[in-house]
Amino acid sequence: MKIFIALVLCLLLWSVSAAHAQAPFYQGKTIRVIVGTPPGNLYDLWARLIVAHMGKHIPGNPEFIVQNMPGAGHVVAANHLYSMVKPDGLTIIGSIIPSLYLNQLVGRSEIQFDWAKFTWIGSPARGESQMYMRADSPYKTIEDVRTAKEPPKCGATGVTGPDSYLPKLLQDTVGAKFNIVTGYPGGTDIDLGVERGEIHCRAFTIEAFFGREPYHTWRKTGFVRNLFQTGQKRDRRLPDTPTVFELMDQYKTTETGRRLAAVLVTADSMGRPMLGPPGVPADRLKVLREAYAKTMNDPQLQEEVKKRNYEFDPVGGDDLEKLAKEVTTQPPEIIERLKKVLGN
Repeated sequence: MKIFIALVLCLLLWSVSAAHAQAPFYQGKTIRVIVGTPPGNLYDLWARLIVAHMGKHIPGNPEFIVQNMPGAGHVVAANHLYSMVKPDGLTIIGSIIPSLYLNQLVGRSEIQFDWAKFTWIGSPARGESQMYMRADSPYKTIEDVRTAKEPPKCGATGVTGPDSYLPKLLQDTVGAKFNIVTGYPGGTDIDLGVERGEIHCRAFTIEAFFGREPYHTWRKTGFVRNLFQTGQKRDRRLPDTPTVFELMDQYKTTETGRRLAAVLVTADSMGRPMLGPPGVPADRLKVLREAYAKTMNDPQLQEEVKKRNYEFDPVGGDDLEKLAKEVTTQPPEIIERLKKVLGN
């Protein structure tokens, strides 16, 4: 009898252990999602939209909490993820500005990350950028900016976001000078600065410009005009706005300048990526990437994206990983040119 009871107990213990071993890692867990902007910015809105649908596609159905961590144009959030977070797959960045690699390329001292070593999960869209200018300013075209006695003031959150580097790119490649005013906490704050008349312009994604207020109202009232865009061809919504490449043709930019432009606009191909710290276990990264892909195919998410008029051209984690490695490998002459453009 004692032997029989012992066998039964062993079988019970084995069954419990087996059931525990087979339970999904994320069951009963909470995933912390960091956003490098204040609430209400499009990066924040995208992250919250994605995680609202992503949990049901992860075995174990974990909960998500979103934590806003603004500062230095997303650098604070990126440094925190890279250096302070345990790589257990339970803390990720939900949406981040992809041009942060420029900080690394030019060797800025505040950078505590290696862009290529993050674990890449996915991005909901690739997106070109544009610059808007207050319509009541004297700067109607890039030629007006080139010949102005006083450069227009453009707002920026940091030194290597599109709001900062795109105006500097135009200065380096076609001679259009801008006065970059940095230090705004987020894009919404820059827009308020434009409304107050503190500054004239801002460069950021076409998606955001056509995706929400105040831009819907601004377009209706003619409050702003678009000065340039970054795509190889004109966006259908901006048929009268020249591309950076058209402007470089017009002003006969050198081949080195064109290569520099290519490095700077590569960020558009990464969109608004979701990423984890270095060293996330391969099996958990696989779960997150697969869940992200399923979320992008989720009809409910797609319907919400359509309703919000967001760009939607998903990029997989494997492709992001490849882009991150490629963009952080540049020849010395391009690095030196970048340092000049970005103010190093």
